[in-house]
Amino acid sequence: MADPGSELVKIIFIDADGGTRECDGEIGKSVMETAVNDLVEGIVAECGGYCSCATCHAYVDPAWMDRLPAPEMIERDMLDGLLNVRPNSRLTCQLKVTEDLDGIVFTTPASQY
Repeated sequence: MADPGSELVKIIFIDADGGTRECDGEIGKSVMETAVNDLVEGIVAECGGYCSCATCHAYVDPAWMDRLPAPEMIERDMLDGLLNVRPNSRLTCQLKVTEDLDGIVFTTPASQY
């Protein structure tokens, strides 16, 4: 739940079956925190956002890829160990919610259900 007076943006999660869930992402928090707080299926986040488990893996809608910062080495290393990695794969714990991400779309991998 967002703090009173906090700024929110819309983040959309699509599950492996095509179901859509719109969530309010609090600016400054991670996309993973948004998903966990809204109980988005497919975002497990076992490590709590420390980039050590990759259970917050999601596919970013390709139209949004150029608006995100490039993944750092630790994120790239974690992604390298996953199955079903795509060019638009990201760890949602490594993505901060910003005003520029209002309306961003993520799809959760079927392997995380």
